[in-house]
Amino acid sequence: MSTIADPKAPRPSRPGPSRRTTRGNFELYGWVFMRASGVVLVVLIFGHLFVNLMVGDGISAIDFGFVAGKWASPFWQVWDLLMLWLAMLHGTNGVRTIINDYAEKDTTRLVLKGALYVATVLVVTLGTLVIFTFDPCPPNSPADLLPSFCTA
Repeated sequence: MSTIADPKAPRPSRPGPSRRTTRGNFELYGWVFMRASGVVLVVLIFGHLFVNLMVGDGISAIDFGFVAGKWASPFWQVWDLLMLWLAMLHGTNGVRTIINDYAEKDTTRLVLKGALYVATVLVVTLGTLVIFTFDPCPPNSPADLLPSFCTA
């Protein structure tokens, strides 16, 4: 019959790996961030859905020109940027917690978290570039490929 180690026993007497955690308050800050970013994300997402689906002609009006018109305003650029950054950081923090909970080997944990962080930086960087460099009427483009509002 196997025995279960005493959970209150000092670490050296427990069986298994002796990985020391030195996270300090980082986990507390991560927990608080998840709650705060979740509340802000709810406001940002419902505001986004309300403007896109309820104001104006609704879903039938969403096309390239609609997005171009929204992103012509710095307000909507910042709104979408906040939504992108908070959603990515919120999701990354959640997946990081799952990796910490379920990856048993330090090497596996390191590889998974490394891939997670690389993917996060890539998506946030590309998304930010798209939001701020989006030009619906790029210069020197063939006129037949441009939207109708670009020909003036």
